[in-house]
Amino acid sequence: MLIAVDGTAASGKGTLARHLAKQLNLRHLDTGSLYRGVGLSLLRAGFSNTDITPELAENAAKNLDFDLTGDAEIRTDAVGNMASVVAAMDPVRDALKSRQHDFTTDIPKGFDGAVLDGRDIGTVILPHADFKFFVDADPRIRAERRLKELQAQGAKTDIDAVLDQLVARDQRDMRRTIAPLKQADDAIFVDTGEKTVDEMVTFALSAMGR
Repeated sequence: MLIAVDGTAASGKGTLARHLAKQLNLRHLDTGSLYRGVGLSLLRAGFSNTDITPELAENAAKNLDFDLTGDAEIRTDAVGNMASVVAAMDPVRDALKSRQHDFTTDIPKGFDGAVLDGRDIGTVILPHADFKFFVDADPRIRAERRLKELQAQGAKTDIDAVLDQLVARDQRDMRRTIAPLKQADDAIFVDTGEKTVDEMVTFALSAMGR
């Protein structure tokens, strides 16, 4: 079984994907962590958003240390913004696309498939997925969620700043010419604004006939 979960920033797509993986015995890949890992590697090398060329970003993607995808720093806004910049570059997407495909075709024993979450899974990476979901919520609700995450990390910011950054990132992801963030025609829409985690997961499983 292959499941694609796409959605906007802080919409709950990762939470849904993780719970579906647990419920259905699937391996899970947060594809955004790959782009964030590339962004983090570039930031640690001393580059800023305005310094990045496709060649630099492609090299970082091809040589990505997968340990970076588990680094807590990838969840910061600075890394998220850099990830959004490099994700709009065709060479980066090409370099990481094969790794995502390998994740779904080389299923280890003990798993019954895979679930990937990101921004172009149902439209580009897994257009043949058995089930597709598109997750979204009101921008302010998503900003409040992200603010709590950042405050837990010790970041000093406010709701308006977080909202502005979140909306700007969504627009950048939706407007890019390469693999833009959008709902696949056959994806099931999940509004997480008024749903608890349990309600969100129950809704998705019900939509799958589970």
